[in-house]
Amino acid sequence: MSISQHQAEAGPVEEKQGVPKPRFGAGRSEFVVVAMLYALAILLTIGTVTMKVQGKSAPGPQFFPILVCIVLYLVATLLAIQILRSPKVPDHSIHPGHGQFSADMLHDLGHLGKEEDAAFEEGLSGTPGKTWKTYTDWRTVGLLLAGVVAFVLVLNPLGWIISAAVLFWVVAYALGSRRPFFDAGVGLLFSSITQLAFGAGLGLSLPSGFIGGIL
Repeated sequence: MSISQHQAEAGPVEEKQGVPKPRFGAGRSEFVVVAMLYALAILLTIGTVTMKVQGKSAPGPQFFPILVCIVLYLVATLLAIQILRSPKVPDHSIHPGHGQFSADMLHDLGHLGKEEDAAFEEGLSGTPGKTWKTYTDWRTVGLLLAGVVAFVLVLNPLGWIISAAVLFWVVAYALGSRRPFFDAGVGLLFSSITQLAFGAGLGLSLPSGFIGGIL
């Protein structure tokens, strides 16, 4: 069964008239993230400026927070420009000649399983299913939150290197990575480099944990 045949069966497409123009805020909900980034950057800037620095070591403890502030302001500004230029407004209009596929064709091409077959049959029966405007992957959110909480709890007893490596592994696993040994190795590498950068470059000591007692 060809695509053109399905298009012919669908009949002529009627264009919707009188569609209201979307509001300025439509498709620009990401401005919440921009506001949070600016707020975090402002708080960090205030904390950096009011920091009491003892001694005249170079580059000093204010160097890294200043870099973070610059990155936060830059990311927030670029994100705001992108949201203003291309808001993500849902496209509900019908495009003639594009994507005119029947439900049967999509079902055959998708090689659906049992759960998808049940949903497909429910759709064919005419019974409207429950729909959501948004979707939240609570499993991923829960894993990330649990990883951050565990990182805070074990930071002092285990030290920065092990705690940050474990956090890196948890985040990688939550986001879909299934290479535990590779992720653990990369996490140890980055946490060790960060420890050296803070100690040798900035003169700041991160928690060493039981490793510091052994060494």
